[in-house]
Parts: sequence; structure tokens; C-alpha cells
Amino acid sequence: MKLYNFFRSGTSHRLRIALNLKGLDSEYVAVHLGEEAHLTEAFKSVNPQQLVPALDVNGQVLLQSPAIIEWLEEKYPRPALLPADANDRAHVRALAAIVGCDIHPINNRRILEALRHRFGADETAINDWCGTWIGAGFDAYETLLAADQKRGRFSFGDTPTLADAYLIPQIESARRFQVDLTRWPLIMGIDSVCSALPAFSRAAPGLQPDAP
Repeated sequence: MKLYNFFRSGTSHRLRIALNLKGLDSEYVAVHLGEEAHLTEAFKSVNPQQLVPALDVNGQVLLQSPAIIEWLEEKYPRPALLPADANDRAHVRALAAIVGCDIHPINNRRILEALRHRFGADETAINDWCGTWIGAGFDAYETLLAADQKRGRFSFGDTPTLADAYLIPQIESARRFQVDLTRWPLIMGIDSVCSALPAFSRAAPGLQPDAP
């Protein structure tokens, strides 16, 4: 497998975590977003949407991190990233969707570049923008954690799930945008537990080959 990704991309980060949790190796292909390598014709031939990550599996290129992670779960079901019970699976998917559908899309690079270049936002405004949506999502995530009687050390239960693969990169992003994380102690507890696991620590942006 060949993974096209960028060290600081949250969607790339979550996919690296999922691959590590599944015990799968991949060739790291850096696509430097800061240098606009994703906008080249060469990468457009890999992913017509010109976004990372993309996973090349024997010549078939899989796109969009949610679809790729679901493919991994179907193709390599052990260890599972989703619980066995249908209601529990829905709960874990909902936690992941708070990040994947409601926080990340409006804080990703394309949106922030538009705010900077089309609307004149400075870095203070960018941080405020990102902090607003991270805060709203994390408030809901924390509330759901507090109400979940099945919650263990992770977002659900005592083993990492899909939700954790989404959450940890968003915490990394929150730090980058100078969000005060102390208001979410349950989320911070999960971050501490996950950071001690090699599957998460090896996926960290600062440890990737293209990190400065």
C-alpha cells in the first residue's frame, strides 16, 4: 500500500492512526500542501479532487479518509475499530462524525486559505474561527462522554475505536490554533491514554518524514 499524505493534515493523521491500529504498513508518499504539491497535474492524476489522503492498494486508489477507514475495517476486521453491537457502532460513528463532519471540514486548509486571501483574515481571526468550531464540537463530545455509562479509558470502552482515530488529530489541530483544552478534562484524559500507545504516537505529525 502507498499512502499519499501530508504530515500536518488531520485527515492524513487519522488514516495513519487507523493503519497503525490495524498493524498495516504503507509506503509514505509526502504531498506537501504548503508547497501546493496537491495542485499539480501529477497528483491530480492520483486524486481528481486534489486532496489528501489517498491510499493506493495494488493500483486501485482509495479516496476520502472516512471511506478508506471503513474499507480497512471491512478488509481487515481485526482488531476492530467499531463495537460489535449496532447501537454502540452508531454511537462511535456519531462521535467520529462530530469531528469528521462538523469540526474539521470548516477548519481545513482550503477554508482557512479562503478566509486569509479572500476575506483578509489575520492569524488572530483564523485562530478565533477555528476555536469557535472546535469548541462547539468538543463541548458536545465531552457531554456525550460524560453521559456514556459504557465509556472506559477511550472514547468508548477500553480499546481504541474509530472515534479516537478522529479525535486525536483534532486535538493536535486545536493545539496548533491555540485553543485552551483544559475545559474538556475527559477528552484530555483520552488524549493522554492514546498518546501512550505506539499506534498513535508513531502517527504524530512531528514524527513523519516530511515534518520540518
